[in-house]
Amino acid sequence: MSSRPAPSGTSRPVQEFLRARNAWNRFYGFASYARSALWIVPLIAILVVLALAPALRALDVVTQWHITGLDAAGAQALYQTVITLALSFMVFTFGSLLVAIQVASGQLTPRIIATTLLRDNVVRFSVGLFVFSLVFSVMSLNRLENRVNELGTLLAALLGVACMANFLFLIDYAARLLRPVSIVARVCDQGLTVIEAVYPQMCGDSDAAPHPPPVPAAARLVSHVGNSGIVLAVDLASLTREAQRCDGVIELIPQVGDFVAYEEPLFALHGGAVLSDDRTLRAAVAFGVERTLEQDPLFAFRIIVDIALKALSPAINDPTTAVVAIDQVHRLLRAVGKRRLQGEAVLDARGDMRVVCRTPNWEDFVNVACHEIRCCGVGQVQVARRLRAMLDNLHASLPHHRVPVLDAQRDQLDRMVDTSYPLAEDRELARQPDRQGLGASPSRNG
Repeated sequence: MSSRPAPSGTSRPVQEFLRARNAWNRFYGFASYARSALWIVPLIAILVVLALAPALRALDVVTQWHITGLDAAGAQALYQTVITLALSFMVFTFGSLLVAIQVASGQLTPRIIATTLLRDNVVRFSVGLFVFSLVFSVMSLNRLENRVNELGTLLAALLGVACMANFLFLIDYAARLLRPVSIVARVCDQGLTVIEAVYPQMCGDSDAAPHPPPVPAAARLVSHVGNSGIVLAVDLASLTREAQRCDGVIELIPQVGDFVAYEEPLFALHGGAVLSDDRTLRAAVAFGVERTLEQDPLFAFRIIVDIALKALSPAINDPTTAVVAIDQVHRLLRAVGKRRLQGEAVLDARGDMRVVCRTPNWEDFVNVACHEIRCCGVGQVQVARRLRAMLDNLHASLPHHRVPVLDAQRDQLDRMVDTSYPLAEDRELARQPDRQGLGASPSRNG
């Protein structure tokens, strides 16, 4: 198995610097938080204003341009208008965002807040533009004298126009973003990226189901210290280097996505790895308060399945949204089924096993994708037919060693259909595969 991806945006020298100081996990946690933090872009916008405003005033003195033709009163009115616009747009944006988060988390799932809504760059940069325009106009208004700063006035006018255009675009964008089909498609796209990173190799028809690598009995255990949390990511490169240095094997006991409490076993050390420094080992594991998608391919399935389950709940009763979710689960299962999943053993350059880091297997993915949706939605004809179409399609398109698990799910679906529909006609209808759920002709889905 190849090494997992490091935090995006970090170069190799930076990673080596962090590893040398046992700070990789802290940096990863901060980087993961920063990707979903709404305040960082506005803060950067304020810093840019603090540097840009004096530079524009100095450049205006040098150039002595006359562009806008405004006097001091006109410039003051312009600055005040931009301040009003930016402040109004900010208030409306934050208010709408809070309402959108509440509605989306209630009707879809709370797990899309940090993974999708708060990480959307359009929302973050829109807020940054409003903050930049507000602070720049306030600073320019405070420094307004008898002579008008032509460059600053021109930029304020452009910022006012940009704020209005951006606000109109943001309304349309947010309305499209919050549709279930958009949310599940975004989560699926992120999941596909993670699957390609965690399982980089494609598998063939002859690949057999892998067996866990033989690992000797653990000579020493390393427990987790600090706050309890969920494993977000693992720095496999650092662990491999440490195991190679000690000529041993380091086994990570939890999987990415597992909750680890204080003093629970974190590592099992084998052979010469018993000499490894505990601080170095613990620094290679990043913890957080909730799961993220960076190194957790199963979490994408979990989010989409949760959306389907919420849609199938009696309070919402929206099986069509569940069908939309199954569409994306289908995409993810197809991608996973074509990948080589036997990646638990991490080898060094000589081919010796150095790290054991367990990842989900094919059965795990299929069970998460199918079991709960089948149990909650088999009574909905749309859901039963869409699940059947998904299983039939995967059965025909994936390698042969993926088929037995799919056949087991299809058999369970048939048995649940038999118990859920008292009429033979309904049972027959529910057994027909249909990629639309209910509506496509049998010849199209055959």
